[in-house]
Amino acid sequence: KEIHEQPDAVSRVVGRFVDRGARTLAVQDPLSFDFADLSRMTVSACGTAYLAGLIGKYWFERYARLPVDIDVASEFRYREMPLSANDAAFFISQSGETADTLASLRYCRKAGMKIGAVVNVRESTMARESDVVLPTLAGPEIGVASTKAFTCQLSVLASLAVRAGVARGVISKEQEKTLVRALSEAPRYANQVLKLEEQIERIARELSRYSDVLYLGRDTNFPLAMEGALKLKEISYIHAEGYAAGELKHGPIALIDENMPVIVIAPHDRIFEKTVSNMQEVAARGGKIILITDAEGVQTVGHNVAETIVIPHAASFVAPILAAIPVQLLAYHTAVAMGTDVDQPRNL
Repeated sequence: KEIHEQPDAVSRVVGRFVDRGARTLAVQDPLSFDFADLSRMTVSACGTAYLAGLIGKYWFERYARLPVDIDVASEFRYREMPLSANDAAFFISQSGETADTLASLRYCRKAGMKIGAVVNVRESTMARESDVVLPTLAGPEIGVASTKAFTCQLSVLASLAVRAGVARGVISKEQEKTLVRALSEAPRYANQVLKLEEQIERIARELSRYSDVLYLGRDTNFPLAMEGALKLKEISYIHAEGYAAGELKHGPIALIDENMPVIVIAPHDRIFEKTVSNMQEVAARGGKIILITDAEGVQTVGHNVAETIVIPHAASFVAPILAAIPVQLLAYHTAVAMGTDVDQPRNL
């Protein structure tokens, strides 16, 4: 149910942060700082929210030229990193009550930093203790494994990265319109991805026969690979790992054989050819490749893969929002095939 609510949820986020008519950002949340004055930004979160932050790091550094430090909150609290009162810190949490993330927020507050919260619950402790609250507008998320909260967090971070880019003079008016148009189209494309569910369910039934799965991706698809592995672990209890595709040759390739399915997230983008090279290494060792790509990617790859999930071709800026959905559906249907409780996974 919550996976299928994502097009509407993302549309709500876009509606809040974007002026669709003018194709510019609609600035509804006044910030207590100017992005142009920042030299660095700090981000902290846990679990799926941390992986959303990792994707956000790519966006902020690429589109706003703003360096981002990001840590899982349980490490951030203790590693004694140098903080500047002139910089800002953002904290991402569905509930706004995550203990480690809240402790990290208070740590940054003591250092005099400007505090922002990307939360789903406006009345949460984290929201109350922040200078600015950026709501994810996902609505209640009942399932323990985060789905719509994740794509809404991505949508907020994407909007915020564009806002930072405009404020810092990195993004021109024309570029702003292009990025805003891409964000505005994301809900429509997300609806199209959901139509692939029947095919994904069939692939998942096959996936449920294996005990280990490897996920690969580059750029923003690397954190998405980790999110795919996390979802599969959480609800199906199959061991899974997410790796940067370029790291395959530095160890994980030793695991590849006919009993190791490899899920590759690779929409056709500027580094697609490099990911294809990694896929060929997997294919040469008998690995079963499940490729998540778009129509252009399919034409380039040929027939070296066992299964191909074809998502709509969209701007690379919003591709992670779309590719997240088949990753979630794969985990969900694998878990259903194995008879586990997808809403209340054990130990969580």
